[in-house]
Amino acid sequence: MTLDPAWLHGTLRSLETRSARPARYVLALSGGLDSTVLLHLLAGTRDLHDVPVDAVHVDHGLHDDSGRWAAAACAHARSLGIACRVIRADVGRDGGPEAAARDARYAALRTTMRAGDWLLSAHHRDDQAETLLLNLMRGSGPEGLAAMPPCRPFGPGHLVRPLLTITRDELSAYAAAEGLSWTDDPSNRDTVFDRNYLRREVLPVLARRWPDSAARIARSAAHLGDIGELLHDVADHDLAAMSAVSGRLPVSGVRALGRERQAQVLRRAVDRAGLPKLTARALREIVTSLLAARDDASPVVHWAGAECRRYRDTLYLATVPAEPAFDGLELAPDAPVSLGPGYGTLSLTLQPGTGLDPDRAAGGLVLRRRTGGEEIKPFGQRHTRKLKKLLQEHGVLPWRRDTLPLVYAGERLVAVGDLWIAADAVAAPGLALRWDGAPDYRESPAGGPS
Repeated sequence: MTLDPAWLHGTLRSLETRSARPARYVLALSGGLDSTVLLHLLAGTRDLHDVPVDAVHVDHGLHDDSGRWAAAACAHARSLGIACRVIRADVGRDGGPEAAARDARYAALRTTMRAGDWLLSAHHRDDQAETLLLNLMRGSGPEGLAAMPPCRPFGPGHLVRPLLTITRDELSAYAAAEGLSWTDDPSNRDTVFDRNYLRREVLPVLARRWPDSAARIARSAAHLGDIGELLHDVADHDLAAMSAVSGRLPVSGVRALGRERQAQVLRRAVDRAGLPKLTARALREIVTSLLAARDDASPVVHWAGAECRRYRDTLYLATVPAEPAFDGLELAPDAPVSLGPGYGTLSLTLQPGTGLDPDRAAGGLVLRRRTGGEEIKPFGQRHTRKLKKLLQEHGVLPWRRDTLPLVYAGERLVAVGDLWIAADAVAAPGLALRWDGAPDYRESPAGGPS
């Protein structure tokens, strides 16, 4: 095997059996050795495919030189003809520093993803061995001991690791042969961090006794991955039997399973929804709190930027929503307004049929959030109604009701998202309200998955 762009292209094509062909390659570019090599290889593949290629650098802001490292990484990408952007990660304080930085990094990367994207990560075989040992020390089950799969759902696309069969030494040799330079983060030498301790203190000792120890550990991870695939098949069968859809599971269906299969179904549903891996604590809370809650309760469990909520007979899995950013923004015809990350865009377009009166729009429209007490007489209905009651009857999820964009003409509520237009604000031809990229805000019909 020769590590070159043709090899990378072949590896990426082989991974298409696990996912549809990518709409775009997005390289997670740290600027270190591994991702710098992957960047160079990826740049060399562009004559072999027609997939757009971008790069993104996550700045954790944990080092005084992080801004300089970000600029250097992006400059290198651009010198190879690959667009690069920098995003900041908000590193929290939950868990250890390694876990907090990892969770923040993946949460930031998830925001860059579009439907069908492949996020390419430069994890290699030595990383795989370290990950298995780390998870072994954490007491992980088969899925954790399978370490890192080469391809898994991630946000609206997939997270792909094409270098898992390549060693760190092979990457170093390639970088030397190509004259590549990279950034060396000094924190990578600090053995106070578990991964660094394994890399610098434990694995070298194992290698002195078993020179191919990293390869053996990675092979064990692959075998456990095969077992994991079988467990996934069982969970997929259970999910299909309960008519679950992405991000939604019927409580009654999960309750009907034994404890072990409940855990596997929940982990699999989280994975299929492209969310961060379910932690042991969160899994325990879902089983003991959400599944056992009263039907009229609305409990929630959070982990690593994701959440599981229960409403009636359904569990809802999603990323933790950001606060909407549209309060006070003006809305005008043919000028789509971004409602903030995760909320899409709202636009007004003239159509031949009934819609919002253009004269109302000409007087100026403003977006606001719900504060309580709003009333509207929707077009086609006989009476003015409390918005709270309308939202309940329409099956809008409780935690989404205060994030719907309300359209005001002066102090008059004239529309609610893309749901209703006020009867006295309608005309034909009129302006159609279109909400692209709207979050999933409606309850499943009859309390079950839609």
